[in-house]
Amino acid sequence: MDSDQYQIIRNKLAISSEIIITTHYNPDGDAIGSSLALYHFLLGLKCKVSVIVPNGYPAFLKWLPGNKNINIYEGNEVFCDALIMRADIIFCLDYNALSRVKLFSDKLLVSKATKILIDHHVDQSNEFDFIHSRISVSSTCELLFEFMTGLGYDNQINKEIAECLYVGIMTDTGSFSYACNYSQTYEITASLIKQGIDAEQIHRSVYDTYSENRMRLLGYCLSDRLVVNLKYKTAYIWLTLNDLVRFNHQVGDTEGVVNYALSIEGVTLAALFTEQNDRIRISFRSKGDFSVNELAHKHFVGGGHKNASGGDSFLGIVETLKKFEGLLPIYFG
Repeated sequence: MDSDQYQIIRNKLAISSEIIITTHYNPDGDAIGSSLALYHFLLGLKCKVSVIVPNGYPAFLKWLPGNKNINIYEGNEVFCDALIMRADIIFCLDYNALSRVKLFSDKLLVSKATKILIDHHVDQSNEFDFIHSRISVSSTCELLFEFMTGLGYDNQINKEIAECLYVGIMTDTGSFSYACNYSQTYEITASLIKQGIDAEQIHRSVYDTYSENRMRLLGYCLSDRLVVNLKYKTAYIWLTLNDLVRFNHQVGDTEGVVNYALSIEGVTLAALFTEQNDRIRISFRSKGDFSVNELAHKHFVGGGHKNASGGDSFLGIVETLKKFEGLLPIYFG
């Protein structure tokens, strides 16, 4: 985004009557962190702003400042639709196409509001008026920091904003273990810490809040549902609806589980298959040059990043696993 575009956006923000911030279906730490960071930032500019997320999100993110001001679309459609209709600026965070929002994609599509995309996924659609995106960047939160400073409002980044941005960067890099080979990521992180955030406490708030059920579910995943096929450099975990009920599954309980499969020596491709009422949700992870974005896009109606993507299967769990296993000789044969 160049200086002329930033100036246009500054002018639009100055005269806007109502702004909404949106993110993708099943929002994660980067989605919620960027949404709340931008929410506090725009409040600091005296804008009227609301956050709308499609559905629920993990409890370990609900300590973030401003969490109570998030509107969940699912179950609150009439109110949220009215917000969308009134908005003259819509921020689209952490997704590359309006279809990723799912529940109110149609409302965004017909809205006449100026749409501003801030995102780090591949293959952005042409549905946006302004785009700030680089796929090499760790997270949408890192791009949002750039966006804020690019607008010339560095002094608006306070402790609340810094906490939200740090959560997005931390979670989308797996606590700085991947997608973080650029010095800028650490320079931005350092500037956030200078705002007085407690990075150690933030890490504990996100990663050290397991319920007993979640811990037992993790144990079950590794002891009973882990399949390792070193011939094809692959490991995967699969869970049925009955498994989720057995362990009183809550939103976010399977967050990060796929990384345990990827951590096995000799494994290049890992997947987590989770049965839902209408589909099988799949999380893919990979090492090195293997693109799970390509795999997810071509075979499982999904996509994301080169080494971290998601997808869906509308077959049963058994048929989905057979389909996945049938692809392995093609990629690793």
